[in-house]
Amino acid sequence: MHKTILAMALAAVMAGPSLPAGAQQPANAQPPVSLQSWGSFHVGGREVVVSGQPVREVLFSPGGVPARVDPNGTYLMGGMYAQYMIPASPRGQAPLLMWHGGGLTGVTWESTPDGREGWQNFFLRRGWPTYVSDAVERGRAGWTMIPEQTGGQPVLLTVDNPFERFRIGAGQGSYQRGEVLPGNQFPADRESYMNFVRQVVPRFTTTDGLTLEAYLALLDRVGPSVVMAHSQAGLFGWRAAQERPDKVRALVLIEPAAVGDIAKVAALRNIPVLMVYGDYIAQDSRWPTIRGNGVRFAEAVRAAGGSVDVVDLPERGIRGNSHMIMMDRNGDQVAQLVQDWLASKGLWQ
Repeated sequence: MHKTILAMALAAVMAGPSLPAGAQQPANAQPPVSLQSWGSFHVGGREVVVSGQPVREVLFSPGGVPARVDPNGTYLMGGMYAQYMIPASPRGQAPLLMWHGGGLTGVTWESTPDGREGWQNFFLRRGWPTYVSDAVERGRAGWTMIPEQTGGQPVLLTVDNPFERFRIGAGQGSYQRGEVLPGNQFPADRESYMNFVRQVVPRFTTTDGLTLEAYLALLDRVGPSVVMAHSQAGLFGWRAAQERPDKVRALVLIEPAAVGDIAKVAALRNIPVLMVYGDYIAQDSRWPTIRGNGVRFAEAVRAAGGSVDVVDLPERGIRGNSHMIMMDRNGDQVAQLVQDWLASKGLWQ
């Protein structure tokens, strides 16, 4: 009885507000999603001791009483946030863990900048238990500025950087010119693009070790899963599969920006891998090298007895995709390609 009530309540939330009397559903409206459970947790992290720092007096609120703040002591850093949604009638044969790229958060998978449902909803509607995470130092995972642990300074992107670097605009200066690549599928109107820029968060380039630890802790908690990783998280997808081959049922890499440990390719021999690349790569200044590194690593995995399928979307007749494939207007077409691949591996029924 309790589960039925919970599923009905969550379905109402997922369906959005009710329509006024006499109004009709939009033509593209999706049916409600029924969930058996929905929640979140934090996982991972390590304790760090700070000493030798001066005590400060801080006024936390205007008109309040100053407080004495001693920054010396033990801190917990390197934890990660995850939100899970479990469908009422699961069809995926393992949970689907969705890992975002650099300078972003789990919002990558939740919705698109122009208000469409994201890949989390796409796969949830097909019966996949989904776990969307905010990695170390991002979003709801928390933040630290302890230089001895982060090892560097945070990087934050300017407004024009993703437009030019994520293969939305036609190269350097394209944001100022308002020049989108021909046929580009990213919603690049100003309102939608600014919605995307609002999602950008500071990132470190020096916390890969902490981040991998947190992802391994997530796998240890959730158990055997399908890992879907985008961009920077490609590194963590490869490495997590190499460190926990018994916990990764399949690896889906959406434009991975890095590869795994070449010395440990044999650990991947029993894990099916799908690598997906979008459009405009050949004329980009960086992506031919990034893709080439990925393809060479895939060849090494195959040579060790593994299975890696590399998909270049234009060769499948799917054109116009930016680096943010899951947000592109044809993103659901790519999601269906991934879904079909997962089903072909016996991971969906």
